[in-house]
Amino acid sequence: MALQQIIKRWALKPADKRAVEQLCKVLNIHPALCRLLTIRGINDYESARSFFRPDMKLLHDPLLMNGMGKAVERISEAVEWHEKILVYGDYDVDGTTSVAVVYSFLRDHYNGVLSFYIPHRYREGYGVSKQGVDFAIANGYTLMITLDCGIKSVELIEYAQKNGIDVIVCDHHTPDDVLPPAFAILNPKQSNCTYPFKELSGCGIGYKLICALAQKWNLPEESTTKFLDLVATSIAADIVPVDGENRILAYYGIKMANEYPSLSLKTLKDISGLTKQITLSDLVFAIGPKINAAGRMDDAKKAVDLFIEKDAEKIKALAAELMSDNIDRKEVDKNITEEALSILENDALLSTKKSTVLYREHWHKGVVGIVASRLIDYCYKPTIVLAMSNGKVSGSARSVMGFNVYEAIYECRDLLENYGGHFYAAGVTMKPEHYQSFVDKFEQVVSSTIDPHLLTPEIEIDAEIGLEDIKPAFYNIIKQFEPFGPNNMRPVFCTRNVQDYQGNTRIVKEQHIKFVVHNGRGTIIDGIGFRMAEKFRYTSPGKFDIVYTIDENEFNGVTRLQMKVIDIRPSH
Repeated sequence: MALQQIIKRWALKPADKRAVEQLCKVLNIHPALCRLLTIRGINDYESARSFFRPDMKLLHDPLLMNGMGKAVERISEAVEWHEKILVYGDYDVDGTTSVAVVYSFLRDHYNGVLSFYIPHRYREGYGVSKQGVDFAIANGYTLMITLDCGIKSVELIEYAQKNGIDVIVCDHHTPDDVLPPAFAILNPKQSNCTYPFKELSGCGIGYKLICALAQKWNLPEESTTKFLDLVATSIAADIVPVDGENRILAYYGIKMANEYPSLSLKTLKDISGLTKQITLSDLVFAIGPKINAAGRMDDAKKAVDLFIEKDAEKIKALAAELMSDNIDRKEVDKNITEEALSILENDALLSTKKSTVLYREHWHKGVVGIVASRLIDYCYKPTIVLAMSNGKVSGSARSVMGFNVYEAIYECRDLLENYGGHFYAAGVTMKPEHYQSFVDKFEQVVSSTIDPHLLTPEIEIDAEIGLEDIKPAFYNIIKQFEPFGPNNMRPVFCTRNVQDYQGNTRIVKEQHIKFVVHNGRGTIIDGIGFRMAEKFRYTSPGKFDIVYTIDENEFNGVTRLQMKVIDIRPSH
């Protein structure tokens, strides 16, 4: 099949007109901005104030989390009796930042034997591993704290407990019906947990744990808040909702990353070429991949080593290793993506399916999740990319907007040795002989449950505005909506019936469009549309509609507002 740019649906988000009008009276700001707020569930002055002015005092008491009291008492007991404590975490950004935060906090306040363990992605796989538990047993650890993993490790945690190791599970993944027999479980998604906010990252739960310990041990606030830049990094990289507590933690974490960053994060920022104020988006696209690259290409332990190191020269050396790993990752990612696209182009049967599952033994397991995300840009359907790892077929799933890929994989669990994940991303491991059965069953589940309209990508538009509305005062309020992320994405606007201004709209570097448009009433504005060259034909001679976000463009020392165009189409 020929892979062409996917035609996208445009959909204006619904908003309560009366609520918008009432909020306009209260806030006295542009109606489009009030519309953005009501879409986010903000309908009165107090909720708007809390949104625009995040406050650490609004964070919930960590002791409200089920199991927190038990966890704090057990850790305090271990500290008092100088037990050996092992901090155990996953190999991705969320897992490594979680381990770094909890390990560093305990190191600051405990002089007993303390260590950490990160499983090797290829030798051990995701989550709590047999090798990890055996390491704890062999070295006499009596307390193990798992972070960003453990909620599904029923048998291995039972094995640890039987061998004299108490396990405290800190995990944010969706629990199964059977929970592990841990000493304590911290997971707001447990059915018996009444903690008000359910969407913390794994590192967010680790942060809540150290906050509870700080309360118990009468420590100053700075003993925990100094780790907020790592908490924000986890929130960004793990794509959790940026509302509620996550918004507060991300807001202050980014503030810290810009004003008082840890030396480790500052070094990563410098080698990434980030010279301006960093945003949550920078953590997602510039910092996060370098942290992840350690586990994808080599050993994620070095990412934790970076975050817990205090020596500047050693930090530089570790950061350089992550940079090198990321360069290798990009090359492998590019090659596998090209091969996968070739398969899609030449397999007519795949075009008839509602799902995409691709597998090649030689593919690198560390990048298959990235490749799956890229394939969705070309073939918009739930996608799984698999490779051979330690004699097992293993890989990652990514989904389309509105479809729960984790639930679809759960329906295939009888064919899997291991699985886990979220609504939009998951991982699977199976025996090679089960591969074809899994492909067939996954397709059956997806085709029978997915709403057909979800197979056409949708651009969700927050508000329709005129070009004349794009002014500094308008944009300055939009900036206060940051940090952007799931449940608070960067606002998307639509403007209709614009025209090219005096032939200045043009194709640049053969694949992008540089827009210069006007509304016929004296307003002229620039814009850029990346990889949109094939839609250049819509820009003349008639009028066209555009969907875009607004940002700033600095050139020759002059900063101007511009449109970052997402899509265009003829006005008719």
